[in-house]
Amino acid sequence: MRLGISFILAMVAAAGPVAQRVPDSRQPGPGPGLALSKLLEDIRAADTGQLAVSEEDGRFLRVLVAATGARRVLEIGGASGYSGIWIGLGLRETGGRLVTIEYDPGRASEAARNIQRAGLADIVQVVRGDAFKEIPKLAGEFDLVFLDAWKPDYRRFFDLVFPRVRRGGLFLAHNVINKKNEMPEFLSAIASNPQALSTIVSPGHEGISITYKRR
Repeated sequence: MRLGISFILAMVAAAGPVAQRVPDSRQPGPGPGLALSKLLEDIRAADTGQLAVSEEDGRFLRVLVAATGARRVLEIGGASGYSGIWIGLGLRETGGRLVTIEYDPGRASEAARNIQRAGLADIVQVVRGDAFKEIPKLAGEFDLVFLDAWKPDYRRFFDLVFPRVRRGGLFLAHNVINKKNEMPEFLSAIASNPQALSTIVSPGHEGISITYKRR
């Protein structure tokens, strides 16, 4: 990682309301650009099932990926590609790659189209299928994992994937505030695992847990 984990956790612990004061993504400068901003807006507008992360959470993921220097990233639950685009923008800074897995065939196809439209097809690979079956097919360790799948499965995914997070890597999970009652076993696991150092931040309102794998 480029930055020490203590600095990163201190930074994200202060996230919350500050994240909402980031300049509008349609403004020039550090934002993703007009065309990409329009695509991101269109994805969220079409997201009637409210599966995408908030814009604040997306921006947070982009910065965290870039700040940690993550290069090998896994997303479990890609939906229509909204969060994958934000992660991909962070990986453009690090030279890394993302594999995002989506169970629903229609959403997986939509995610692939959106990734292509975002100009990130060289960075983001969309895999359609059951993540419990697809993850064992992937070789090696992960620098960062972002989990945003069916909430009662969070503990199973943690048990499956955390052993494959490299020491010094991060395991992130979404909706740990607004849907915390759906994942009590997962929240207990990240609090009690001896290899885990965890905190919860809320750039938007849904909450993201950040679990650092001790070296």
